[in-house]
Amino acid sequence: MCGIVGYIGKNQAAPIILGGLEKLEYRGYDSAGMAIISEDGKLTYEKSVGRLKVLDELTHGGSLLPGHAGIGHTRWATHGVPSNENAHPHFNEAETIAVVHNGIIENYIQLRDKLTKKGYKFHSETDTEVLAHMLDRYYKGNPLETITRVMHRVEGSYALGIIFADHPDEIYAVRKDSPLVVGRNEEGCFIASDVPAMLKHTRTVYYVENQEIACLKADELHFYSIDEEELEKQPTEIDWDANAAEKGGYEHFMLKEMYEQPKAIRETLIPQNNPRIRSNDIVIEELNMSDEEIKAIRKIHIVACGSAYHAGMSGKYVIEGLARIPVEVDLASEFRYRDPIIEEGALVIVISQSGETADTKEALHLSQSKGFPVLGIVNVVGSAIAREADKVMYTWAGPEIAVATTKAYSAQLIALYLLAMKFARVRGTVTDEYFKELLEDIQRLPDQVEMLLESRKRIQRFANRYIGAKDVFYIGRGADYATALESALKLKEISYVHSEAYAAGELKHGTISLIEEGTLVTALATQEALYQKTVSNMVEVKSRGAFVLAVTNEGNKDIEKAADYVIHIPTTNQWMANSLAIVPMQLFAYYVALGKGCDIDKPRNLAKSVTVE
Repeated sequence: MCGIVGYIGKNQAAPIILGGLEKLEYRGYDSAGMAIISEDGKLTYEKSVGRLKVLDELTHGGSLLPGHAGIGHTRWATHGVPSNENAHPHFNEAETIAVVHNGIIENYIQLRDKLTKKGYKFHSETDTEVLAHMLDRYYKGNPLETITRVMHRVEGSYALGIIFADHPDEIYAVRKDSPLVVGRNEEGCFIASDVPAMLKHTRTVYYVENQEIACLKADELHFYSIDEEELEKQPTEIDWDANAAEKGGYEHFMLKEMYEQPKAIRETLIPQNNPRIRSNDIVIEELNMSDEEIKAIRKIHIVACGSAYHAGMSGKYVIEGLARIPVEVDLASEFRYRDPIIEEGALVIVISQSGETADTKEALHLSQSKGFPVLGIVNVVGSAIAREADKVMYTWAGPEIAVATTKAYSAQLIALYLLAMKFARVRGTVTDEYFKELLEDIQRLPDQVEMLLESRKRIQRFANRYIGAKDVFYIGRGADYATALESALKLKEISYVHSEAYAAGELKHGTISLIEEGTLVTALATQEALYQKTVSNMVEVKSRGAFVLAVTNEGNKDIEKAADYVIHIPTTNQWMANSLAIVPMQLFAYYVALGKGCDIDKPRNLAKSVTVE
């Protein structure tokens, strides 16, 4: 989950590397470092503990590390506490080879023991230092040969940036199961863990595949297999707006991205070049499934992690409710290890914003190994899941920088609604009249989300009352339970307030013992058929001293009698209410975190893309 940037070209490398790392700081931010090949051919470097701004100040914006080639790193700790010794880059003893690493070397203990016996000394607790010493051990003057020998001996996942002092005109990049892209413009070449790091300089990128090596020069790019065979690669042109990776006047990326949700929903509904709503129908060309194939689906497995898992939970209710196809939703980390039973006629859907989530990728590979087709719902064009899935459906949310997802989650919901509607129409489980209503409702969602965002001051005033809260609970029934899960995650990940979500019907089975005087319980109640059941649960917790916040539809008067505070969402179809109910919950989490003075865009211990297990 660390961030890697490298540059070689006509310009000074360090300022470019710092600028790129700034765009990747969401991937890790407990320490940072750079290594530059100086004009006299030596490796100069600087490391620091803490945020990237510390490194920026130490190097005076990179001016103290002159040179036209270098690599940099911002770290999310896996091996060893944040410290200068554990910060990247790591070096061989002579400091003539430098390496930065994203991923985990699984056999590093065995390798470290062997290297120690051969006299190598270690100065850090990291698995990455093993790589530096192994490169040193096998190096005979040929970097490519050296790198491939190391690749044959290490196990695990890695994206690497490597420089050799006696090859000052080259940078090497290596990938296995961790994201890495290469870019190029007229003035040089770049490596990065993610596209936003390069958007300021180029939109021409090359995706490095598993067990491939890239050799970058100022005006050349070469790609090789692990067998040292040169490969031909075609570039991809990125059409993201570079300003999308900037705050644009907002205090935090998270707030900006919440306000971008209407646009993300519109873009996912009607992408510029390939609208998905046409002539009063749903057209998902990338699905590439005939009506007969859709009718033959017997079961759907949705597999994801974190917020994408919660989107999948919502998708389960919508697909089952509209298309009448049984749906199982699994956490990817559980799915891949429980030897899942996937029967004939199943479709596997994996969901990931980054398209690089480690457990989700492995769930994809597991499903394919069993012979089942996989549909990937991803946001990042050209990402690993997008390339490896049998079919891919993009969510056009644009770059999402804040660690806590908002707009990408909303776009995932829309993608799942579209699939549910498409399947329902083809399978004949909804009438033409009802399908028309669904089309009208889904196209109203962007404007309705905008209306909810305009009520943020009211939600901020309410959130200010709970800045000191120690426990907050969320309850809901049916599809509202899925929203409760995502709401609780939003609060805990950015404000560090303990928050939990429960299926409201489970309160009597132990959870209600946690309710005491003044505890905030948020009841999600957007499913009309379940209003009375949810009201009963609200009364139960209120009688035990809880303060009850209700999120419900316009016109629901009954719930106002049981709640202490009510937030109304605009009227929509029951299957799409989650897209509206989540908005005030995102705002509530944001303003609690803001009031507590938390680092909202970069919450402690978290990183945006979970590319390791």
